[in-house]
Amino acid sequence: MRWLLLSAALTITVPLQAQYLTADDIVAAHLKARGGAERLRAIETVVYRNGVYREPGYEGSGGAFMAMARPYFKIVSDPADTASDMREGYDGSAWEWYRSPGIVVRTVGAANAAIRHNLDPDGPFSDYRVKGTIIERAADATVGGRPAYGLYLTLRDGQPTLYLIDKETLLIAAERKAAPIHAFGAAVSSEERFSDYRSVDGVLFSFHSTETEIATGKELNSMTWGAIEINRKLPREWFSPPSYVRTPLQEFLEQLYYERADSSAIRWSYAAFRRAHPDIDTRAGIEMVGYQMLKMGDFAGATVLLRMNAVDYPKSSSSAFGLGRALLAAGDSTLARRQFTRALELDLGNKSAANALKSMRN
Repeated sequence: MRWLLLSAALTITVPLQAQYLTADDIVAAHLKARGGAERLRAIETVVYRNGVYREPGYEGSGGAFMAMARPYFKIVSDPADTASDMREGYDGSAWEWYRSPGIVVRTVGAANAAIRHNLDPDGPFSDYRVKGTIIERAADATVGGRPAYGLYLTLRDGQPTLYLIDKETLLIAAERKAAPIHAFGAAVSSEERFSDYRSVDGVLFSFHSTETEIATGKELNSMTWGAIEINRKLPREWFSPPSYVRTPLQEFLEQLYYERADSSAIRWSYAAFRRAHPDIDTRAGIEMVGYQMLKMGDFAGATVLLRMNAVDYPKSSSSAFGLGRALLAAGDSTLARRQFTRALELDLGNKSAANALKSMRN
């Protein structure tokens, strides 16, 4: 027998000589159950809207939005919503836009993977070989007490996911994978269950999903969509970052982000801008860009930048916390603890610093 390891919390066994349906048998049955391979191939765009996103301690307003279009376009957050604070998408590469401080970042690493995966309007199984995906038979399992076929899917970048196909409906009941929460930190093995399938122009889509941590059973998040549309004409500009004239501060912050792998360049650019613009408050923008650098895995650059920020804003609790987070990500827990403690001394109401110290004690 051959063993495929998804994570420490999830091991999948693939027999050499399976005595049940092959992977392609199950894929074909699944595509037929959704509405047929030809209908799926005919989907050019799909729009998910009026979604309610929930996670512990938070519930969205009901305006969640996502759209995909061939050949590889994606947008999260309604481009028509002029009040949105953040958007992310894929127009050939992954990007994120933040209203405050008003910058665009092109992402790499886990943040990039989170947006580039699931770009296809027709789902992961339609024409999977053309997409460079490998699908293998995995052990059967149960989802919510119902038997399911196991399919082990590997994307062309090597990302592994276990899909469980309900044996009665032949629809996706769940997927299991390992990925960082919010594209930052250690990978968490989770199971996302799909339900409330409805027909949209002859093709079945799931309108509800719930993701839980496999090790603890803790619910991580859920999404309920109010409406799904297919083959709506979508403007090409939807899928790229907003266009606007940058302020000197916004231009500076984006330039720092581009230099994130070069600590010497970051020091030079930071000092030059601060000297040229002593009247501009850079604190909040630097903290945000430093966090983006950490998400990309550029710990050295982020630590250098956030240390300079903490020196220039010594009375700022959030600056001390930002430096502590960078030090912790870089592996220096002793200095990180000092910065988290300092953040609390400056502001006893800094919950992020308090939670960071608590987690370090556990």
